[in-house]
Amino acid sequence: MLKDDVTLTDEQKQVRALAREFAERELRPHAEEWDRDQTFDRGVVQKLAELGFLGMLLPPEYDGLGADVLTYVVALEQIAWGDASVAITMSVHNSLPAQMILKYGAEEQKRRWLPTMARGAVLGAFALSEAGSGSDAAALQAHAVRDGSGWILRGQKMWVTNGASADLVVIMCRTDRPGERRGPRGIGAFLVPTDSPGYKVGKKEDKMGMRGSETVSVVLEDVRLGRDALLGEPDKGFVYAMQSLQGGRLGVAAQALGIAEAALEHAIRYAGERRQFGRPIKDFQGLGFKLADMATRVEAARGLVYRAARAWDCGAQDPRLTGMAKLYASETAMWVTTQAVQVFGGYGYMKDYPVERLFRDAKVTEIYEGTSEIQRLVILRTLYQETTTEP
Repeated sequence: MLKDDVTLTDEQKQVRALAREFAERELRPHAEEWDRDQTFDRGVVQKLAELGFLGMLLPPEYDGLGADVLTYVVALEQIAWGDASVAITMSVHNSLPAQMILKYGAEEQKRRWLPTMARGAVLGAFALSEAGSGSDAAALQAHAVRDGSGWILRGQKMWVTNGASADLVVIMCRTDRPGERRGPRGIGAFLVPTDSPGYKVGKKEDKMGMRGSETVSVVLEDVRLGRDALLGEPDKGFVYAMQSLQGGRLGVAAQALGIAEAALEHAIRYAGERRQFGRPIKDFQGLGFKLADMATRVEAARGLVYRAARAWDCGAQDPRLTGMAKLYASETAMWVTTQAVQVFGGYGYMKDYPVERLFRDAKVTEIYEGTSEIQRLVILRTLYQETTTEP
């Protein structure tokens, strides 16, 4: 049901068609198996790299495509349409480690890491959350202490996407002293090759959805790094992470949009084929109106996500608009997949049909990279910043 979109350029339509074709050929036939067996297929990730999809936002000088944000979002939406687990791998790699190095890294760091990341030789990951610091991310306890000109990292991270297969992880650690905690101003960002002695992969989480994407804990046991491992300034890591998470949230919005689109298409097809009382169930007004509402919400989410992406391309990285896009698209994905299961009836509750998996995949988009509650808080704060005037 890929329709022409007059709001996209010819180049963006070509990228969208390429991503859709790849998703249909390489992802959809395997998505059920990857979900069932919790399989992370590095080979598919390499195929994404061959299409340029792992370096979409990197400039050509680092072997990237130099694409704009909307083109990236359009591609990611289609990859999520094929399999949301692969989409989150693509999203994390592009929007967090790659962009943090591009924006805040020294030229030597950029030359070392970005070309290999764009080519897929290095898969990136990002580690911020801990058992006691989720939404309150600045409460993290993992710490880095100076060791001559280098650093020693100690602590544990949770819910690290790509953490077991990644070659490089951007890890947030405290750089302030235990007796002089400075909150978000005492955190650094470190480039940690996963073959570093002391980097250990812990528990692989058994998740409700996105089961084809690996989510693990990471243990740092006296990981020794050189001074070139520090990204930017030692007390600015949290700022770097929060700014980069804006792009990550836009990526989650695109993933949610792809999930919702896939569920809608399955529901429309099934409602046209399934017959009860002598006619297709789409002809019953109660169900037909449900399909109409699902389609309307998907289009509204797409409009908001694309608008937020265009704002980025214009240099206006508006946290409110990004938050709105992430909030609305993720809640749309959850609502549309719920309705899709209802359209399928008893079959929708069975693992034999894809809407059951899409329903499970949709839920986490309301949680990771900033919960719906956090997005509402961000939006609320911007409303008062706009309406409050000096006396």
